[in-house]
Amino acid sequence: MNRFAGRTVLVTGAGSGIGREMTRQFVAEGATVYAADLDPADVPDGGVPLTVDVTDPDSFAAAVSRAVSETGALHVLCNNAGLASSTDTLACSVEEWDATFAVNTRGVFLGTKLALPHMLAQGDGAIVNTASAAGLVGLKDRAAYCASKGAVIAYSRQVAVQYAGTGVRCNSVCPGTVDSPWVGRLLAAADDPGQARAQLVARQPMGRLGTPAEVAAAALYLASDAAAFITGTELVIDGGLLAG
Repeated sequence: MNRFAGRTVLVTGAGSGIGREMTRQFVAEGATVYAADLDPADVPDGGVPLTVDVTDPDSFAAAVSRAVSETGALHVLCNNAGLASSTDTLACSVEEWDATFAVNTRGVFLGTKLALPHMLAQGDGAIVNTASAAGLVGLKDRAAYCASKGAVIAYSRQVAVQYAGTGVRCNSVCPGTVDSPWVGRLLAAADDPGQARAQLVARQPMGRLGTPAEVAAAALYLASDAAAFITGTELVIDGGLLAG
C-alpha cells in the first residue's frame, strides 16, 4: 500500500520504540517523514533525522518549519515523544512531575499549536497523539504518568471539537503495555526483571505484551483517509487490559 504517497509526516520520539516503528511504516507507505528525536541517530532508513526537544518551542518550531519549507505542506503530525514516570504521589518529586508533564503534555500542545496553522491553511491534516491506557485508568506507581496521559486524551478531544469541519482531525492512540525499549528500561530497574516481566504478561488477557508495530499500525490508520470520519477518539491497543 501507498496510503501516504505525496504526504508529509512529522513524528516525534522517532529514535526508538513506537515512534521508530511509526516512521518506518510511514516511509514504507510512501510518505516523506521528518523523524524528530532528542537523539535521532537510530531513526529508520528513509526518515529525515531531526534533533528536536519537544519541550522547547524554538526547537519544535524549527522542525515544523523545515518540513513545510522543504515539502510545502504538513499533512500528519504524530506527537509521540514521551517520558516515563514510575512513582506514587508521595515519592514523586515536583521536578519529576514537571518533567513528565513537560514532555508528555506540553510537547503535545506545542506540536499541535505549531502544526495547526499549516494544516488549517491547506484544509487537510491529521494529528495523532500517543496517550496511554494509563490515561484512562489509574495504575499504581504512575501518578505523574497517568495524569499527563489523561491530559493528552482530554486535550486531543478539545482540539478535535475545536477544528471539526476544517479538514483537520485529532485523535489519540492509547497503548497498553508494549514490548518496547521504554518498558525494557523499567524492567531493568526492577529487583527481579524476569519476574517483573512475567507479572506484566500475566495481567494481559491476551497473554502477551503488545508490539511497537501494532501501535504504529493503529496510528497510521487514524492518520489515513480510511479514518476520515474519526476525530476526537481514543484507539485503545492493550490486548484487552481495560476490558478485564
